[in-house]
Amino acid sequence: MNAFLMWNRAVPVAALLALGLAAPAFADRNNPNCPVETVFYDPGNGQDIAVPRGFKVSVFAKDLNFPTGIAFVGTKNDFQVLVIESGKGLPAGNNCNNNDTPAVGGSFSATNPFTPDLTVFDKNGRCLQGRPDFDGRCAATPAVGKPTSPKSASFQVDGPAIGLAFERGAAGGRLFGTDSNQGARGAAAGQGGGNNTSRVTRIDVAANRVDTLIGGLPTGDHPTELLIVHDGFLYWSQGSATNAGVTGHDNGNGGNQHDIACQDIQLSNNVFSSGDGHFTSGFSNHGVARPLALVRAFEDATARGMCTGAILRAPLNGSFVEPFSWGYRNPFGLRFAPADHVLQGGLFVTENGEDERGARPTNNAPDRLQLARQNRDGSPDFHGWPDRFGFLDTTQAIFDPVGGPGDDLPPPAVIAQDRPVRHVLDHFPQTVTAPLAIEPTDVAVVGPDFAPATFTGGAVKNGAALVAREGDFGFSAANGHPVVGHDVELVNFSQPGKALELNLSRFAFNCLRANQTTDAQGNARCVDRAGNDASLDQAFVAQIHGINRPLQVQFGPDGALYLVDFGAVRDFGQSNPRSRFIGPLDGPLVQIPKTGVIWKIERVGNAGDND
Repeated sequence: MNAFLMWNRAVPVAALLALGLAAPAFADRNNPNCPVETVFYDPGNGQDIAVPRGFKVSVFAKDLNFPTGIAFVGTKNDFQVLVIESGKGLPAGNNCNNNDTPAVGGSFSATNPFTPDLTVFDKNGRCLQGRPDFDGRCAATPAVGKPTSPKSASFQVDGPAIGLAFERGAAGGRLFGTDSNQGARGAAAGQGGGNNTSRVTRIDVAANRVDTLIGGLPTGDHPTELLIVHDGFLYWSQGSATNAGVTGHDNGNGGNQHDIACQDIQLSNNVFSSGDGHFTSGFSNHGVARPLALVRAFEDATARGMCTGAILRAPLNGSFVEPFSWGYRNPFGLRFAPADHVLQGGLFVTENGEDERGARPTNNAPDRLQLARQNRDGSPDFHGWPDRFGFLDTTQAIFDPVGGPGDDLPPPAVIAQDRPVRHVLDHFPQTVTAPLAIEPTDVAVVGPDFAPATFTGGAVKNGAALVAREGDFGFSAANGHPVVGHDVELVNFSQPGKALELNLSRFAFNCLRANQTTDAQGNARCVDRAGNDASLDQAFVAQIHGINRPLQVQFGPDGALYLVDFGAVRDFGQSNPRSRFIGPLDGPLVQIPKTGVIWKIERVGNAGDND
């Protein structure tokens, strides 16, 4: 019996209820490579997810292996839902997330949870094509793109596969995706096997093929991520190769590739210690110190136009790549606003902030909501990373690291050497574009989508965006009380013709059904009997029927919002000790297969509820 279950069964049900937690149902899942890593899992019908008045939640599909991408094809009365299962992609010690072990059947097993694939559902959530499931769904039809041999035309075995988009949206056409061979933050030190393995792909569902359209894209701390098609171009988010601009031990023990600039830059005089005698400049390989060096755009990229911490684009034939916008840490989510929106058709981007880890650790860095626009001369606009976090310079005391398990240096040395967070650049390459808004630290804003008119009303105003917030990974202390993240955010914008304003609120979040209520405006609230905020952390920690790691939201042809929930992941536990990995040699992040869920949120009228 593992320690987590022992704790659960040692605590009386009455005590759990007094803490505002659900009594355990023991519907547990574990990591097959590290069986001690067990979590509670029971999505139920989403009854412990609070939503505004007039909306309801249900389960569209469950028991998935780390879903990330989603796309729809068809009409509102007859459509299919395509879902990417991403495979591995989070760093874990003790081989917990490895895909080459006997416990998961080896790298080319058709049922390996740690290799990518694509599953197809009908509009009612019935599996049409994909891997075998607990109830035998799709057992006779193979998952699309599952690696079955070293030479198969498939997703790359180490993943993650993330993005998915049809050429003409729900009207279909060519299907594009993104994947990499990143594995756990790229290759092991000195091997380089995971570097530059990200790609944009062409996916043929009928032929069960995944082929390279654009290869050789950077793959470091963050790979090629979400993907959209707009006005004859593919746009995708290309994450930074490092946490904060410097290649440290958190990047494949120093073996992963460095960040690549989208414009010529000059480095600062600062170099950063990893405690092993290695001092590293920004935008440089680990152990390479080159203070005040001039770094050319696209240095060490496999092709011109490829750079990191950027929104890149290419024509649909993939004939060239160019940066559209850059200066981001991890620009994950992207969606063009409607032409009649107050953003005037601009590209809405979500950006994940920096962690307390690596050779340039930071603390309290906010996530950001950004508006990307290519400059009139065709060059990319610039958003300040790695020397500005949101509206503030990195040298501000609020970003001082405190010392944590992910830092290259021990806490006393971090406090002595890494405070303040020194500049990577000597100066900015152009004027910095400020964010639209900042988010809480470690909230992990990810996939967004703009609400159609059929979804508006009550709390959701015309032109609103919904944004998935994946939540922290335990590198730092909790971002508030209660913790925010592991939820969906509502962003209401001012109407066209008026000054740009944003109103941010929680749209869907975890809360015991008995504590759910709404305010006078119809916004969801979670209040206990004493009148206190009783909203809860991720579902497996709170042992409720709710959300774990929401990664993307997208509206289907039926007008419903589909929420892609990656599933349960154990972490360092610095935000919530009950999310910590159990095995003493495991971590820092341990994925738990068959805990992914696709949630469906529908508008049901002014008096609807979550029953």
